[in-house]
Amino acid sequence: MRIWDLSPRNLCRKHLLGEHAELHAIWKIISEGKKGYSHHPEVIRWKGKLKALFLRHQSLVEEMEKRGYKHLSPLEEKKAKGKDKQEVLINSLEEQKIILLNKNCPCFNEKSI
Repeated sequence: MRIWDLSPRNLCRKHLLGEHAELHAIWKIISEGKKGYSHHPEVIRWKGKLKALFLRHQSLVEEMEKRGYKHLSPLEEKKAKGKDKQEVLINSLEEQKIILLNKNCPCFNEKSI
């Protein structure tokens, strides 16, 4: 379970769509008080920051639409409460970039930077 803190434009298809799916899972856990994975570090760092998570979702959707994907899973904006910025990182931005580069996928290819 991971929400990257890097620009969605740098993510390959697999990581962009994967993050979108995981963001929806985190949103549901927090906004509906679900117990599954509620103690996962990625979920914990978004508690109290549904507004920031909503904004991240918007940026993912923007990038998905630029790439020709049709987005059909909006979040309920009325649930977007709390802080509008995520300041807690599990890995630094540089570490996140290295993690993605080590996956041997198209993330951070010359066209996406």
